[in-house]
Amino acid sequence: MRVALDTNILAYAEGLGDEPRCSTALQLLDQLHGADVVLPAQTLGELSRVLTGKAKRTPTQTRDAVLGWADSFEVADSTWFAFQAALDLTVDHQLPMWDALILAVAAENHCRILLSEDFQNGFTWRGVTVVNPFVEPRAPLLAGLLRISN
Repeated sequence: MRVALDTNILAYAEGLGDEPRCSTALQLLDQLHGADVVLPAQTLGELSRVLTGKAKRTPTQTRDAVLGWADSFEVADSTWFAFQAALDLTVDHQLPMWDALILAVAAENHCRILLSEDFQNGFTWRGVTVVNPFVEPRAPLLAGLLRISN
């Protein structure tokens, strides 16, 4: 099962945020099968902004972190088709544009889950279900995936 990651998962894994979320993000990434994980390029752009702005990391540190994530997982580019779908999501579901683009890229890349805390937990669009990994009880879709991955 393919899984896309939103920026907040990567930011927590980088240590930005409260300890429980940072630990959960790291554990989650450790349990997922790397070949099934997709990073929409938009998430890496947003992570770069967060690391330089919020975390005050140097450009070199930020580049190293972003490239490290890109080395670990498949990066999916934003296509014009995904951008058009994102525009529709902003109109039809009132999603912010850049979140909508991440969801559209996840769908375009045949992901079943988008891990994020920025959407409505359980929202499904074009076969992609948004799962917030920080809420309990854990969503059955995510729990099943983690059992399969282990």
